[in-house]
Amino acid sequence: MKTLNLRLRQYMFYLCFSYHLQLVKMESLSAANTQFCLNLFKKISEGDASGNVFYSPISISSALAMVSLGAKENTAAQMFKVLSFTNPPKPDAVTPASHQQAQHGQHGPSITQQTQTFEKCPPQPDAGQKTEDQIHSSFNKIMSEVKKPGAPYVLSLANRLYGEQSYQFVEKFLNDAKRYYEAGLEEVDFKKKPDATRVDINKWVEKNTQGKIKDLLPQGSIDAMTRLVLVNAIYFKGNWMEKFPKEATRDEQFKLNKTQTKPVKMMNQNKMFPLSFIPEMDSQVLELPYVGNNLSMLIILPNEIQDETTGLQKLEKALSYEKLIEWTRPEVMHQQKLLVSLPRFKMEETYDMKSLLISMGMEDVFDGKKVNLSGMSPNNDLVVSKVIHKAFVEVNEEGTEAAAATAVVVMKKGRRIPRAFIADHPFLFFIRHNPTKSILFCGRFCSP
Repeated sequence: MKTLNLRLRQYMFYLCFSYHLQLVKMESLSAANTQFCLNLFKKISEGDASGNVFYSPISISSALAMVSLGAKENTAAQMFKVLSFTNPPKPDAVTPASHQQAQHGQHGPSITQQTQTFEKCPPQPDAGQKTEDQIHSSFNKIMSEVKKPGAPYVLSLANRLYGEQSYQFVEKFLNDAKRYYEAGLEEVDFKKKPDATRVDINKWVEKNTQGKIKDLLPQGSIDAMTRLVLVNAIYFKGNWMEKFPKEATRDEQFKLNKTQTKPVKMMNQNKMFPLSFIPEMDSQVLELPYVGNNLSMLIILPNEIQDETTGLQKLEKALSYEKLIEWTRPEVMHQQKLLVSLPRFKMEETYDMKSLLISMGMEDVFDGKKVNLSGMSPNNDLVVSKVIHKAFVEVNEEGTEAAAATAVVVMKKGRRIPRAFIADHPFLFFIRHNPTKSILFCGRFCSP
């Protein structure tokens, strides 16, 4: 009996350790994705400091991670570095799990703290697993968490491969894409029917984003030399935990800068919300939870416009993974009775990611002379020609509706906290999945 009890305790210990190990791996990948998200934001801002920005970092990351399944040598190394997989920032000891516990008055150790209990454990069976496998496995687990059935919101993530029917792909690449990203291969005729195939891909994207992302691939983006298109689509619709009363929405002026304004429909409500203050940035952070509290919109708002453009330049320059974690820690996000004023808005943005990724250091995968995608094709004659990302968001009194899609085309070859949060001037916002700490969408609202 003693032997049986000991074995049972050992088995339970192993299950518990494995579970927490998985959570820490997910946390590490979320940190990498957040770092990539902010690096990309700064690159986009370099080209346009005062325009609206909206994209889904997890859509872009997972589409590129699928490509990395077939990348080798320097091509793979560059991809991993730009996606922050190589040296992800260290996840903070305070996790979204403990954040939710704090909000609901519960107490308990965070994932990281709990894992430290098991640090002296003997090595587990997967200890020798490749870093690459761990990354792709963590993506799979994050997507499973995000898409949990029965959630009080609609959130879908879908991946698909479209491959030239006459072209030979490496079986391991296809199996790994299916295993980690649930991306099945659809054989198509790029050689004879490139435009018809493009239309079919666009229809699939439109269907998987509830009609919000249309014509992801423009005319001419697919031709007879195309061999593979990798597509990721994400769609989210959630209702605020505290809805804005429609009768409280009023016509107001939104300040674009110190001198210009535009009319906007401003939503208003007076309820309890988590709020923090960033003294060094003279800014506030508001959390607007969605029903179920698994997802939140985080809004970072300067108290006033202090520069000659949007008023966000100082904030954007300081923004990093560590700062974002620091500014949204549960210890600093205090529930307060607040008047919240937020514009009702829609945004639709399209990005040609190729130039952005090259400027971030992901060069070889787009260079026919240097690329190594031999893990995709035994011929090693493939090169990525395009990465296109399109995103949509609508914020209204009920909640938020957002969608995004990414296609990778591979060719052959010190003040007091105010009691009001008035977002009548430019702000940054993030839609976060709290249990995995994953940023699903990132945006900057500068102009109605």
